[in-house]
Amino acid sequence: MRRPADAATPAARYARRRPRLVVMVKAPRPGRVKTRLGAGIGMVPAAWWMRHQLRALLPRLRDPRWDLLLAVAPDAATGARDWPADLPRLPQGTGDLGARMGRVLRTAPAGPLCIIGADIPGVTRARIARAFRALGLADAVLGPAPDGGYWLIGLARTAATPATLFDGVRWSSPHARADTEASLPGARIAHVDRLADVDEATDLPRPP
Repeated sequence: MRRPADAATPAARYARRRPRLVVMVKAPRPGRVKTRLGAGIGMVPAAWWMRHQLRALLPRLRDPRWDLLLAVAPDAATGARDWPADLPRLPQGTGDLGARMGRVLRTAPAGPLCIIGADIPGVTRARIARAFRALGLADAVLGPAPDGGYWLIGLARTAATPATLFDGVRWSSPHARADTEASLPGARIAHVDRLADVDEATDLPRPP
Protein backbone atom coordinates (compact mmCIF):
# COMPACT_ATOMS: atom_id res chain seq x y z
CA MET A 1 0.00 0.00 0.00
CA ARG A 2 1.31 3.42 -0.91
CA ARG A 3 1.97 5.90 1.88
CA PRO A 4 -0.45 8.86 1.69
CA ALA A 5 1.20 12.05 0.40
CA ASP A 6 0.63 13.88 3.67
CA ALA A 7 2.35 11.07 5.58
CA ALA A 8 5.62 11.30 3.63
CA THR A 9 8.77 11.22 5.72
CA PRO A 10 10.70 14.47 6.28
CA ALA A 11 13.47 13.17 4.00
CA ALA A 12 10.96 12.51 1.23
CA ARG A 13 9.41 15.95 1.61
CA TYR A 14 12.90 17.46 1.52
CA ALA A 15 13.73 15.64 -1.72
CA ARG A 16 10.70 17.09 -3.52
CA ARG A 17 11.62 20.72 -2.83
CA ARG A 18 14.15 22.69 -4.84
CA PRO A 19 17.13 23.89 -2.81
CA ARG A 20 18.02 27.57 -2.61
CA LEU A 21 21.44 29.08 -1.90
CA VAL A 22 21.35 32.67 -0.60
CA VAL A 23 24.52 34.77 -0.53
CA MET A 24 24.54 37.69 1.92
CA VAL A 25 26.20 40.61 0.12
CA LYS A 26 26.93 44.26 0.77
CA ALA A 27 27.40 46.84 -1.96
CA PRO A 28 31.21 47.10 -2.38
CA ARG A 29 31.60 50.76 -1.40
CA PRO A 30 34.66 52.09 0.48
CA GLY A 31 33.91 52.58 4.15
CA ARG A 32 30.69 50.55 3.94
CA VAL A 33 31.99 47.04 3.31
CA LYS A 34 34.79 45.04 4.98
CA THR A 35 35.65 47.85 7.37
CA ARG A 36 37.74 45.59 9.63
CA LEU A 37 39.76 44.59 6.58
CA GLY A 38 39.89 48.25 5.58
CA ALA A 39 41.41 49.17 8.93
CA GLY A 40 44.43 47.10 7.94
CA ILE A 41 44.78 47.71 4.20
CA GLY A 42 42.70 50.84 3.57
CA MET A 43 39.02 51.23 2.80
CA VAL A 44 39.44 51.54 -0.98
CA PRO A 45 41.58 48.37 -1.29
CA ALA A 46 39.11 46.53 0.98
CA ALA A 47 36.18 47.49 -1.26
CA TRP A 48 38.25 46.52 -4.30
CA TRP A 49 38.95 43.11 -2.72
CA MET A 50 35.24 42.57 -2.07
CA ARG A 51 34.28 43.55 -5.60
CA HIS A 52 36.73 41.09 -7.12
CA GLN A 53 35.81 38.40 -4.61
CA LEU A 54 32.18 38.69 -5.74
CA ARG A 55 33.18 38.51 -9.39
CA ALA A 56 35.03 35.27 -8.72
CA LEU A 57 32.55 33.76 -6.25
CA LEU A 58 29.15 34.19 -7.86
CA PRO A 59 29.93 32.42 -11.17
CA ARG A 60 31.52 29.60 -9.16
CA LEU A 61 28.31 29.05 -7.21
CA ARG A 62 25.98 28.68 -10.18
CA ASP A 63 24.72 25.11 -10.42
CA PRO A 64 21.62 23.45 -11.88
CA ARG A 65 21.06 21.62 -8.57
CA TRP A 66 19.96 24.77 -6.72
CA ASP A 67 18.66 28.29 -7.22
CA LEU A 68 21.13 31.09 -6.44
CA LEU A 69 19.86 34.32 -4.88
CA LEU A 70 21.41 37.42 -3.33
CA ALA A 71 20.34 39.07 -0.07
CA VAL A 72 21.56 42.63 -0.48
CA ALA A 73 22.51 45.42 1.95
CA PRO A 74 21.71 48.22 2.04
CA ASP A 75 18.20 47.59 0.75
CA ALA A 76 18.50 50.40 -1.80
CA ALA A 77 21.40 48.53 -3.46
CA THR A 78 19.18 45.72 -4.75
CA GLY A 79 18.98 47.64 -8.03
CA ALA A 80 22.68 48.47 -8.26
CA ARG A 81 24.83 47.33 -11.16
CA ASP A 82 27.22 45.50 -8.86
CA TRP A 83 25.27 42.25 -9.21
CA PRO A 84 24.73 39.92 -12.18
CA ALA A 85 21.54 41.10 -13.86
CA ASP A 86 19.95 37.65 -13.96
CA LEU A 87 20.32 36.80 -10.27
CA PRO A 88 17.24 37.40 -8.08
CA ARG A 89 17.86 39.89 -5.27
CA LEU A 90 16.06 40.52 -2.03
CA PRO A 91 16.72 43.20 0.60
CA GLN A 92 18.31 42.07 3.87
CA GLY A 93 16.29 44.57 5.89
CA THR A 94 17.21 45.93 9.30
CA GLY A 95 18.66 44.42 12.45
CA ASP A 96 21.74 42.41 13.36
CA LEU A 97 22.99 39.46 11.34
CA GLY A 98 20.62 37.06 13.09
CA ALA A 99 17.60 39.24 12.34
CA ARG A 100 18.58 39.51 8.69
CA MET A 101 19.31 35.81 8.19
CA GLY A 102 16.21 34.85 10.14
CA ARG A 103 14.13 37.04 7.84
CA VAL A 104 15.50 35.20 4.80
CA LEU A 105 14.82 31.80 6.34
CA ARG A 106 11.28 32.68 7.41
CA THR A 107 10.10 34.42 4.23
CA ALA A 108 11.59 32.28 1.45
CA PRO A 109 9.36 29.73 -0.29
CA ALA A 110 9.31 26.27 1.27
CA GLY A 111 12.28 24.01 0.72
CA PRO A 112 15.87 23.52 1.89
CA LEU A 113 17.85 26.75 2.08
CA CYS A 114 21.48 27.52 2.84
CA ILE A 115 22.93 30.95 3.57
CA ILE A 116 26.57 31.91 3.16
CA GLY A 117 28.60 35.08 3.33
CA ALA A 118 30.40 36.49 0.31
CA ASP A 119 33.82 36.73 1.96
CA ILE A 120 34.86 33.06 2.02
CA PRO A 121 37.43 32.40 -0.74
CA GLY A 122 37.33 28.62 -0.24
CA VAL A 123 33.66 28.09 -1.12
CA THR A 124 33.07 25.67 -4.00
CA ARG A 125 30.07 23.99 -5.58
CA ALA A 126 31.19 20.67 -4.12
CA ARG A 127 31.11 22.10 -0.60
CA ILE A 128 27.67 23.61 -1.11
CA ALA A 129 26.43 20.29 -2.51
CA ARG A 130 27.68 18.51 0.62
CA ALA A 131 25.71 20.92 2.79
CA PHE A 132 22.49 20.27 0.88
CA ARG A 133 23.08 16.51 1.05
CA ALA A 134 23.52 16.79 4.80
CA LEU A 135 20.09 18.41 5.03
CA GLY A 136 18.58 15.24 3.63
CA LEU A 137 19.13 13.64 7.04
CA ALA A 138 19.40 16.64 9.38
CA ASP A 139 17.24 19.59 10.37
CA ALA A 140 20.10 22.08 10.15
CA VAL A 141 23.63 22.23 8.82
CA LEU A 142 26.55 24.48 9.78
CA GLY A 143 29.89 25.06 8.11
CA PRO A 144 32.28 25.84 10.98
CA ALA A 145 34.89 28.60 10.81
CA PRO A 146 38.19 28.53 12.73
CA ASP A 147 37.24 31.59 14.80
CA GLY A 148 34.22 29.93 16.43
CA GLY A 149 31.70 31.25 13.93
CA TYR A 150 30.48 29.66 10.73
CA TRP A 151 30.52 30.36 7.02
CA LEU A 152 27.28 28.50 6.17
CA ILE A 153 23.98 27.81 7.86
CA GLY A 154 21.16 25.83 6.32
CA LEU A 155 17.78 24.49 7.33
CA ALA A 156 15.85 21.62 5.76
CA ARG A 157 12.68 23.63 6.41
CA THR A 158 10.38 20.61 6.54
CA ALA A 159 8.68 22.44 9.42
CA ALA A 160 8.38 26.06 10.52
CA THR A 161 11.63 27.87 11.29
CA PRO A 162 12.05 27.78 15.10
CA ALA A 163 11.10 31.04 16.79
CA THR A 164 14.21 30.73 18.98
CA LEU A 165 16.65 30.68 16.05
CA PHE A 166 19.53 33.15 16.65
CA ASP A 167 18.24 34.19 20.08
CA GLY A 168 21.16 35.22 22.26
CA VAL A 169 23.86 34.68 19.64
CA ARG A 170 27.05 36.60 20.39
CA TRP A 171 27.98 37.64 16.87
CA SER A 172 31.62 38.25 15.91
CA SER A 173 32.76 36.22 18.89
CA PRO A 174 34.22 32.73 19.45
CA HIS A 175 30.77 31.70 20.74
CA ALA A 176 28.71 32.41 17.60
CA ARG A 177 28.44 28.82 16.37
CA ALA A 178 27.78 27.30 19.80
CA ASP A 179 25.18 29.99 20.53
CA THR A 180 23.47 29.33 17.21
CA GLU A 181 23.30 25.60 17.90
CA ALA A 182 21.88 26.35 21.35
CA SER A 183 19.14 28.40 19.67
CA LEU A 184 17.99 25.23 17.84
CA PRO A 185 17.01 22.98 20.77
CA GLY A 186 16.19 19.43 19.72
CA ALA A 187 17.31 19.92 16.13
CA ARG A 188 19.49 17.38 14.36
CA ILE A 189 22.52 19.47 13.34
CA ALA A 190 25.09 18.34 10.78
CA HIS A 191 28.51 19.89 10.19
CA VAL A 192 30.34 20.20 6.88
CA ASP A 193 33.68 21.62 5.75
CA ARG A 194 35.62 24.01 7.98
CA LEU A 195 36.45 27.25 6.11
CA ALA A 196 37.76 30.68 7.03
CA ASP A 197 36.32 34.02 6.00
CA VAL A 198 38.24 37.25 5.45
CA ASP A 199 37.63 39.74 8.24
CA GLU A 200 41.06 41.31 8.73
CA ALA A 201 44.25 41.79 6.74
CA THR A 202 45.81 38.70 8.35
CA ASP A 203 42.97 36.59 6.89
CA LEU A 204 43.82 37.40 3.26
CA PRO A 205 44.97 34.39 1.24
CA ARG A 206 48.74 34.38 0.84
CA PRO A 207 50.13 34.25 -2.71
CA PRO A 208 51.75 30.91 -3.63
